Amino acid sequence: MAGVSSSRGALVVLQCIALLALVGWGAAVWSSSVHQRPATERYAREDVAPEPTASPEPPVATPAVPPALPISARIDPTWLDTVSLRTGIPRTALAAYAGAASVLAEQSPGCHLGWNTLAAIGHLESDDGRDGGAVLSDDGYPSVPILGPALDGGAFAGIHDSDGGAWDGDTVWDHAVGPFQFIPETWRRWGADGNGDGKQDPNQIADAALAAAHYLCHAGDLSTVDGWRRAVLSYNHSERYVDDVARAANSL
Repeated sequence: MAGVSSSRGALVVLQCIALLALVGWGAAVWSSSVHQRPATERYAREDVAPEPTASPEPPVATPAVPPALPISARIDPTWLDTVSLRTGIPRTALAAYAGAASVLAEQSPGCHLGWNTLAAIGHLESDDGRDGGAVLSDDGYPSVPILGPALDGGAFAGIHDSDGGAWDGDTVWDHAVGPFQFIPETWRRWGADGNGDGKQDPNQIADAALAAAHYLCHAGDLSTVDGWRRAVLSYNHSERYVDDVARAANSL
């Protein structure tokens, strides 16, 4: 979840180092042993990392759509149909991931954020907006709100309410909110409008993906091993989480 330091189990010990290339604006990570999220429990079993795979850049729509319009309109519809069918990522979610990466490729060309890095984070955080049986609607909203547990100092960091319950309905403790699991105080800083409706809503996947893209690129150049790991680690301060993201991204 963005903005929270947590320890979700023992850290992965990297016994051998292999290069896993993340193609799609050039991100790359080093990893060899990662945890893949099973259907019923996060980060519960250890697997060997896959062979390097490539995620080709999505072709942008012609003519190019300026960032002020929905970021999903920036991506070629045929590419979205093909990759959504191949990966199982809902088309609406895929358009948000690829559109956000496309915006950052123009606005922060030194970042080198790949769409598959955003897709991996979106998958681990909320199963691409489908966590808890939710259905991701065409408008980018899950059919039911996706909320993390109360950050009451138990399993995760203790964060007292910072938004009066506006986003999470809790006036005592904060919760991570939406497909990218933003903490309200983090959303206050990084919130974005990715669907062009004039609002910044962490529950809307294009808004959340664009905010996550800016958040990750704030860490610097993701085309280097250290830079990529540092950026993902800033999103969730767990080495195992970083390795999970690497595994998921390289499967796309």
